[in-house]
Amino acid sequence: MTFKRSSLTLLAVASALLSVGAQAEGKISIAQQFGIGYLILDVVRDQHLIEKHGKEQGLDIQVQWNSISGATAMNESLLAGALDVVSAGVPPMLTLWDRTKGKQNVKAIASLGSMPNYLLTNNPDVKTLKDFTEKDRIAVPAAGVGFQSRTLQIETARQFGDANYKKFDDISISLAHPDATAALIAGGSEINAHFSSPPFQYQELLNPKVHKVLSSYDILGGPATFNVLYTTQKFHDENPRTYKAFYAALVEAEQIIKADKPAAAKAYLRIEQSKLPLERVEKIVQDPEIDFTIVPQRTYIYAEKLQALGVLKHKAGSWKDYFFEEAYGGEGG
Repeated sequence: MTFKRSSLTLLAVASALLSVGAQAEGKISIAQQFGIGYLILDVVRDQHLIEKHGKEQGLDIQVQWNSISGATAMNESLLAGALDVVSAGVPPMLTLWDRTKGKQNVKAIASLGSMPNYLLTNNPDVKTLKDFTEKDRIAVPAAGVGFQSRTLQIETARQFGDANYKKFDDISISLAHPDATAALIAGGSEINAHFSSPPFQYQELLNPKVHKVLSSYDILGGPATFNVLYTTQKFHDENPRTYKAFYAALVEAEQIIKADKPAAAKAYLRIEQSKLPLERVEKIVQDPEIDFTIVPQRTYIYAEKLQALGVLKHKAGSWKDYFFEEAYGGEGG
């Protein structure tokens, strides 16, 4: 197993990975972003679960891990054939499902868990969305297109009308969560708001000058999938044993986390090379708002609303339209 820790650009990903022969049975290249939202993948990596289940399929699977910030780079890398499996929020996955329908047919593999994302600010004058002005700047991983931006657009449409759903795009800035966290805590920069995610949002809230404006759970009506894994129909169909081993690894990782959350927290610190205190990570992993499950929850809200707003061209009949069939076993949504 190899792992590239630094954030990679699309060109770097393409040059680094095309040579290893993406989309070949017995090989899999996977990319993830930053944060505890990827704990299931961290456990898969820490416990070498893909390799374990590969051997059960008669395969010695070569796994390559990569770290990328932002859904845009993820999606372009997948379409370029530089990566086999990518991870991002539900909206970026749906964008690619919509864009590739009838062609590469990108679909989701599994959820990586349900967890709230908080919109935070250090501006004392901002208590609600209506308090933001053109002078404010909201940091998000992928402005306009990522999970945080699309979630904000859905709430903006609800409060200000569908025609104004992009109202806050002009004050949104693309910035990786670690950098946005540092900027919000330090203060003094143009970044005075951050649509964050675990564990960063909890770290930011330790600063008394930072407060929560809203939660993604408020917008979606309860617990909802944050990130998903997705791939092309080609990889799914041409690599059945590798895909089966990968999915089995995800299932086992969920079981491991739920059986021993303190051990899962330690795995996160090891794999992410995080300097966060173990006690803080354990508290996050044990947070009742967070469910590390591979079963999708409330994803169809995005599919329905983004299609109504014109972001998606195709209307999904149900969540099963944009997930591969291996995920159908759970009571998804």
